Amino acid sequence: MASTHFGFKSVDEREKAQRVRSVFDSVAPRYDVMNDLMSAGLHRLWKRYTITVANPRPGDQVLDIAGGTGDLSLAFARKVGPTGRVVHTDINEAMLREGRTRLLDEGVILPTLVCDAERLPFPDASFDLVSVAFGLRNMTHKELALREMYRTLKPGGKLLVLEFSRVAKPLEKAYDWYSFNVLPKLGALVANDEASYRYLAESIRMHPDQETLRQMMRQAGFGHVDVHNLTAGVVALHVGIRC
Repeated sequence: MASTHFGFKSVDEREKAQRVRSVFDSVAPRYDVMNDLMSAGLHRLWKRYTITVANPRPGDQVLDIAGGTGDLSLAFARKVGPTGRVVHTDINEAMLREGRTRLLDEGVILPTLVCDAERLPFPDASFDLVSVAFGLRNMTHKELALREMYRTLKPGGKLLVLEFSRVAKPLEKAYDWYSFNVLPKLGALVANDEASYRYLAESIRMHPDQETLRQMMRQAGFGHVDVHNLTAGVVALHVGIRC
């Protein structure tokens, strides 16, 4: 049986999706509050930057993968307007429900779909933009997911991968201390779930660094991949263009 990582643990790869689902089932109700606390609100700036780089235009077709509580879906919807379409997806139903409720509260109705990024239920060349924010590191077969994202993009379309990455070396010790001492305690206090936030800290360390992910995107078919380091590499935005 093939194995993969779940945080620092090695698990049967068939178990990983269920374990990740359990994590996000647990954190969904407090996800946005915890994001604000963990990043001191910076996640909102990172997402705003992603929208700027994406440069969505009226009429664009957009797929938001691992869209969760709907931050990017909402921002894209406002840019593409009534002639465009944003499809809000996530593999986790609890996260998707939170996002759908939030979108409805904002007066925005979008197609919302539970789906697996490794097997996207969309035809080839369906979208002008595909985004995945803080979701790729939780996928079991990242290379399959990236190929699926490539497949569903139109020629000239753009993939935006916003994800935690490798922080600049002078900050490594401080960042590690914060990740493994502060984050789990915040999770315990605010979300009553220390274990899930310890997993999230571990999953960041197991995710490919900036250059490795760039090469993975190239191998998936993207002819050109730019990397934008944000907040000293705490987060990186990878932008791939489909030839």
